Amino acid sequence: MSAKLDRRHFIAAGVTAIAMPSVLRGASAQEAWPSRSIRMICSYPAGGQTDLLARAFGDFLAKQLDKTVVIENKAGASGSIGTAEVARAEPDGHTILCSISTTFLMNRVMMKNPGYDMDKDLTLISVIPGGGLLLVASAKHGIKNLDDFVAFARNSGKVNFGTYSAGSAPHITINELKKQYGLSIEPIHYRGEAPMWTGLLEGSLDVAMGSYTAAQAALQNDRGTVFAVHSKKVDALPAIKTLPEQGATAKFFTVSGFTGWAVPKATPQPIVDRLAKLFVAANDDPKVKAVLATFMLEPALGFKDSNELYQRELPVWVESGQALGLQPT
Repeated sequence: MSAKLDRRHFIAAGVTAIAMPSVLRGASAQEAWPSRSIRMICSYPAGGQTDLLARAFGDFLAKQLDKTVVIENKAGASGSIGTAEVARAEPDGHTILCSISTTFLMNRVMMKNPGYDMDKDLTLISVIPGGGLLLVASAKHGIKNLDDFVAFARNSGKVNFGTYSAGSAPHITINELKKQYGLSIEPIHYRGEAPMWTGLLEGSLDVAMGSYTAAQAALQNDRGTVFAVHSKKVDALPAIKTLPEQGATAKFFTVSGFTGWAVPKATPQPIVDRLAKLFVAANDDPKVKAVLATFMLEPALGFKDSNELYQRELPVWVESGQALGLQPT
């Protein structure tokens, strides 16, 4: 009897001895992170808001981790090209995605096969809530508020309203305003904000909608007038009311959108947690603070708050995007 017990103990001890090296190796690898340079793939072009945020936060990570952080711009297909590459990467904390709400929320509506499943393939680490997007009318129309816009649209018969892409926040805003007020609004889609604001300056658009920083080209030349902001007040324009404050009722006017960072799904949680804490710590870095101030953005959120924001806004974005009636490409 005792011989059998001893044999069982011997076998158990042997199994434990075999298992321990792999456990120790895993712990050692985790503690050693990062063991090489980190790739931060920005799924939008160089020079834009997403890219500048990626570079500012990447510089902070590099200083804190004492490793090089290489920013790679892999733009195209509404962010899906770079995002799919991160989703396929080794889940070891050495590949990070920087992208925006379109990538994380809307591509599932706009594309038949974006090449990744946000919920199955990626883990969201940290997000920066979006700033209030400005609704700007050509100054020649004399539009000062939402009521003026509605009256103008009804009197003119049709409004040319610029967006920076199909399925974007401006596109959804157009659709919601059309539904509530029974207006005829024609969305004019551009490939980015810069050409859209040029369209307003040149007089081919009645209205355009986009970020505070990019809109300065129109505002500083007195060619455009801000008459509303999408979902939240803009500190630099405290007198301008949000769409809900002016009577717009769509649920979409309660969401902010965001810029965010994610890693492959199986990345160990301790690495995810450490990265999330670093992104929050970066809010106090002078370079990061300067970029956030330039784009009138709030600080980066931690892991829990970021994922709560994602889960809260996801159904509203999906429902509003589906209401556009676009066929996925």
